[in-house]
Amino acid sequence: MKITLITEGTYPHHLGGVSVWCDQLVREIAEHQFDVLALSATGTETNTWDLPSNVTAVDALPLWSAPPRRRAGRTLRAQFRPVQERFFNSMAVNNGGHGFVQSLQELAEFAQGGQLSAAMSSEDAVDTLLRVGPVCSHRPHGAGAGPLSVGDAVDVLILLEHFLRPLAVPPPTADLCHSVANGLGALPALAAKWAHGTPFLMTEHGLYLRERYLSYKPGSLSQPARAIVLRFFKLLVQEGYKSADLVAPGSGYNRLWELAGGTPPTRIYPVRNGIDPSSFPVAISEPAVPTLSWIGRIDPLKDVETLLRAFSLVRVAIPDCRLRLFGPVPEGGEEYLHKCLDLAAELDLDGSATFEGRVGSPVEAYHAGHVVVLTSISEGLPYTVLEAMATGRPVVATDVGGVAEAVGDTGLLVPPRNPSAVADACVHLLANADERRALGKAARSRVVHLFTAKASFDTYRRLYRDVARRPQPKIIYPQPKIIELSAPARETQLDGSDVSRQGAPA
Repeated sequence: MKITLITEGTYPHHLGGVSVWCDQLVREIAEHQFDVLALSATGTETNTWDLPSNVTAVDALPLWSAPPRRRAGRTLRAQFRPVQERFFNSMAVNNGGHGFVQSLQELAEFAQGGQLSAAMSSEDAVDTLLRVGPVCSHRPHGAGAGPLSVGDAVDVLILLEHFLRPLAVPPPTADLCHSVANGLGALPALAAKWAHGTPFLMTEHGLYLRERYLSYKPGSLSQPARAIVLRFFKLLVQEGYKSADLVAPGSGYNRLWELAGGTPPTRIYPVRNGIDPSSFPVAISEPAVPTLSWIGRIDPLKDVETLLRAFSLVRVAIPDCRLRLFGPVPEGGEEYLHKCLDLAAELDLDGSATFEGRVGSPVEAYHAGHVVVLTSISEGLPYTVLEAMATGRPVVATDVGGVAEAVGDTGLLVPPRNPSAVADACVHLLANADERRALGKAARSRVVHLFTAKASFDTYRRLYRDVARRPQPKIIYPQPKIIELSAPARETQLDGSDVSRQGAPA
């Protein structure tokens, strides 16, 4: 088959767990041809991965490059005005998303004609949003969000123009579209389904909507602008769930969010991530001094700050303990790195906590510590945990996403954003060698029996065949329901305050 693999900010331009998974996928299922459609930042990124011969094309779709400098003429403004009104009315908080898909299809026509950027940057577009926007930016529970200002409207239109850019590419022509995330990566797959009836398989590693709430936290935008942006993501993610022929989460935990997002239960099929245990040999010795190791991107979702605060508490109990952090700084992540370095200095960790950058082999990072620590506030089913377990190292990890499913009873789980809990677990394992080694041995055994790459990708091979053969019924969407602007709508929805807690959205 010819498969369009759709990625966002990952393969083949960046490292990380999702990119590892993509590379495994295309190599393991070598009988199929893969065209990679990579949603990227600027379109100038180079390939980080050596691509196998069955990856026959890589097309970068830049989300954040400068838009074309065009002005919307009178005819374009007149044509766009009713489409924009229907789009924001479909996002009204008491509307249930009626008309959202039709609005996306109409916007796609402007995008593919090269007109969407100019249309969304016109004064007419700002005026329309100021008039229509309140129906999708009202605070829950009746508390007013305040008026949408001109600046708010400009911010929202700029962001949405970037978010809608995947609609500008011609809908992929393939036997199957496979998006490795929901959200913006689902847009080309939706377009292919609308245009050609192309089957659509979605894999969810992390939780796209949850991570958008974490990214657009209170204060990142004005409350009215933030409400509109998050409303867009919520409806887009729900449509991705509804339209995918099969959703394959990497963990059972993700399934809770998918069900809450409206995915039919019969279309959810969890497929656990897997690794090749032979590539992660068991460590035959331990470091000479008590050491914790960490590997990952220097990124707010990995919550390195909690790790540093926890380590400062560990050193109170074990003064000669070391923390070794391995991993790259993603593009745009320099500010967070400096924030972490400043915190390490403030906590007097200079020399005991070391940021060592990208490592030649992750095995070196796992072998470098007695215990491997993960303090993320959002995860799918992370490779770092599986790989550490395969090397016979026990893990102390935050109980988020599918981490508990990976670890089982072979490591210690702690709440996210809780430095004292992380520190207590690390001190316990460092001080109890027999228990530490027993857990490491059990961890290796658990990976070998439950989390192998061969089992995972044999399952995907079968899912490809099944989804591609499934008849594609014509989907008839209900007509949009236009909301009266004189009656502000209300909705109870996540506002970002509780998304770091375990559990699915209400």
